[in-house]
Amino acid sequence: HILMMGVATRVKNLILCNGLIPKVLSPIYKLYERQLLSEIRKGPIPKHVGVILDGNRRWARMLGKMPWEGHKRGYDRVKELLEWCHQLNIKVLTLYAFSIENFQRPKREVQELMQLVEKGLRELMQNPKIYERRVRVRVIGRLEMLPENVRKTALELEKRTRNHSNHILNIALAYGGRYEILDAVRKVLRMVKEGVISIDQIDERIIEKNLYTAGLPKLDLIIRTSGEERLSGFLLWQSINSELYVCDVYWPNFRKIDFLRAIRSYQLSRRMVNHN
Repeated sequence: HILMMGVATRVKNLILCNGLIPKVLSPIYKLYERQLLSEIRKGPIPKHVGVILDGNRRWARMLGKMPWEGHKRGYDRVKELLEWCHQLNIKVLTLYAFSIENFQRPKREVQELMQLVEKGLRELMQNPKIYERRVRVRVIGRLEMLPENVRKTALELEKRTRNHSNHILNIALAYGGRYEILDAVRKVLRMVKEGVISIDQIDERIIEKNLYTAGLPKLDLIIRTSGEERLSGFLLWQSINSELYVCDVYWPNFRKIDFLRAIRSYQLSRRMVNHN
């Protein structure tokens, strides 16, 4: 059964990569998209959505391209995702862009990825929509592990948008959920050492206040592409009560209808919870 699912996922992505069916069915997709959007706007919209951007390398491999070509196409999809979230007035979006484990990939791929990351951060800094829509951009993770030019660009972007409060865009770079919890625990232990709090005062609330995502709404929905049913260390503390939606397309193939289906799935789950 698992093997057949894997084959089906590959075939579906191959079709999407080559644009065979979408061109023929484009008018139908547009009609379906409008129907989904109309339906979704009648229900609860998640305040905080996390997305695991998975499948870039497999997309590239499928087309005989170098891995970073998949990342570049995935970056283009991220720009579209930002518009989809704005359309639904989603307040917080957290993107899992680069994990600590990703540093183990081939040197050339990591270099290309870091160049793409810096380009993306600079484009956000120069994007008038970030300022018109009052989007605060935060880069979360162990920034000290990033190349100096990427780290400086990230800090400058955070500085320029720190007073924005309408929306928040979190970009997880050099990120790992276990490392985030470790860093939070270390902060709390320093507070104990300095006499700010006692050991007996340590509780979930104290830990949460020292996570990278401190002060943000709870994580409502996690979307993972490529069909993998795991979190890969993404927001481990925050995801305890989150809805997980797994989409079987590679990230570069992710469409607006896939996004809307994820939101609809979240709404259906909320209704079931409230009904029970």
